[in-house]
Amino acid sequence: MCRNIKTLYNFKPPATEEEIRASALQFVRKLSGFARPSKVNEAAFNRAVDRVTLAAQQLLDSLVTAAPPRDRAEEAAKARARSAARFGA
Repeated sequence: MCRNIKTLYNFKPPATEEEIRASALQFVRKLSGFARPSKVNEAAFNRAVDRVTLAAQQLLDSLVTAAPPRDRAEEAAKARARSAARFGA
């Protein structure tokens, strides 16, 4: 599951709230072992996703870099090239 979590820092355009929440959801899924929690665990699961989302947003907001922002399209193309080299076309 965690392979789906993407780097969100220092991109142009910046990560959206939806992207940050999606990465938090993947993280909580991995920690809990639940793809979808039971009704009895749903409130705790959702609360954890909310808190991880907030922590991730605070982290991204507080990081500082002198590096220029990376372009999402270029990084996606590099990732596709790495995948093709690793797994074939």
